Amino acid sequence: MDKKIILSTDRLYMTEFGAHDAPHLYDLNSDPNVIRYTGDPPFKDIKEAQDFIDHYDHYIRYGMGRWAVRLISSKTFIGWCGLKTHENGDTDLGFRFMRAFWGRGYATEAARGALRYGFDEVALERIIARVMPQNAGSIRVIEKLEMNFIGNIVCDEHPAKLYELKKNQSL
Repeated sequence: MDKKIILSTDRLYMTEFGAHDAPHLYDLNSDPNVIRYTGDPPFKDIKEAQDFIDHYDHYIRYGMGRWAVRLISSKTFIGWCGLKTHENGDTDLGFRFMRAFWGRGYATEAARGALRYGFDEVALERIIARVMPQNAGSIRVIEKLEMNFIGNIVCDEHPAKLYELKKNQSL
């Protein structure tokens, strides 16, 4: 059963994660190509994915978070996208999609929706994106969103590119 829709786009809708998403998150993170540039290990099993969902408190703490992304046409889970607030106050855009759904514009569509949500619903002034330099696909998405390259940084002990978009810039 789907949770309340947080936002929708032409082809997608996003909801908070629910218990029914644990197998999907497990499958998503089990693909080495999907997590190749994330720095995240795969979940050991579905129970670990469920524990992640059970302890994910960003919706309550920040009024936003990473959301399950589904196709409107079939309700198929295709990945996640959303905003994450860090301890230093930065809010970053993130997304991760099943490989079968790469190259169809879903990441760009979902990410654009998440950015609008952050600016319009949460009243954020700035949203960042951090991406490993080798992750050409994610860099293309970030550049399609017209996020501005700020510089090279180290993120979780990995070299990364830092981008930002401010509220007054176009989407």
